[in-house]
Amino acid sequence: MVRPLRILGIETSCDETAAAVVLRHPDGRGEIVSDVVLSQLEEHSAYGGVVPEIAARAHVEALDTLIEEALLRADVSLADVDAIAATSGPGLIGGLLVGLMTGKAIARAAGKPLYAVNHLEGHALTARLTDGLSFPYLMLLVSGGHTQLILVRGVGDYERWGTTIDDALGEAFDKTAKLLGLPYPGGPAVEKAALTGNPERFSFPRPLVGETRLDFSFSGLKTAVRQAATSIAPLTQQDIADICASFQNAVSRTLKDRIGRGLARFREEFGSVAKPALVVAGGVAANQVLRGTLQALCDKHKFDFIAPPLRLCTDNAAMIAWAGLERLAEDLPSDDLATAPRSRWPLDAKAETLVGFGKRGAKA
Repeated sequence: MVRPLRILGIETSCDETAAAVVLRHPDGRGEIVSDVVLSQLEEHSAYGGVVPEIAARAHVEALDTLIEEALLRADVSLADVDAIAATSGPGLIGGLLVGLMTGKAIARAAGKPLYAVNHLEGHALTARLTDGLSFPYLMLLVSGGHTQLILVRGVGDYERWGTTIDDALGEAFDKTAKLLGLPYPGGPAVEKAALTGNPERFSFPRPLVGETRLDFSFSGLKTAVRQAATSIAPLTQQDIADICASFQNAVSRTLKDRIGRGLARFREEFGSVAKPALVVAGGVAANQVLRGTLQALCDKHKFDFIAPPLRLCTDNAAMIAWAGLERLAEDLPSDDLATAPRSRWPLDAKAETLVGFGKRGAKA
């Protein structure tokens, strides 16, 4: 009888330090045996955002302990795992160095193959771990650093259909929160404030709505929020709530247009797929209003809407381990120990750089 494949995963791309042990059964089912995540929220909250140097130092201090904890909870030793998977990019280079170098050291000492994983591929494949989803499908990645609509054809086979030409959606949430004096992280704070707000009080722009291209833009929306707040300052609590609700409403309607066009394109190009699916991933996927918008949109277009558990939408090592398992199961080559981390690592290497990305091009 063929035994399950088992991988230790390591994630240190931003401000969560994480380790996990994940199984892939012979029938393709995934099983998270242990999943340990240490948030650095307290270390960064005073600065209103992630400080790279603080993040890297925190990873150094915590990672070894978290790996030991993940192995202990899984009741396995390094000798029992088949490979090591570590995030190699994109992300903050200091944090990536900590995780990847640790993964290399463990792989060398234990005599195990190393899989240097693209963090975004971890997000892209999580729905196969949680829901057993078959290829192809669409993924909407919405986080602090990324806003993309990706066609997922297979392991290592991705086509970018849309991306942001300026701010990521999570960044727009964070900057809106900071402007209004709300705590970090901004996403949950804006969502909470919006609960008591009037979403129709401010008519904020919905960038690129109506255009055939599937890209996103949130810089203009962020600027409109600042102008509205400045024009009625000093702000009352109700003003803040109304701005948050109106901002969230504009985002929701923008996504409804952008993603609706993406679903229609998928139908045109993959009409033979019996049960098409839209997967949402990234920290912004926790927003219940946006989830409701996407669910209604999928119902209208007859798509399955798949949103992995919230703990797997944010940064975690289980998705990194699973991405390694997918490569291992398909006999794809492991990575050389000379592999270097990459702060920028697009899933679709063929996609053109858009105006607005800056001189270095897209992060992802």
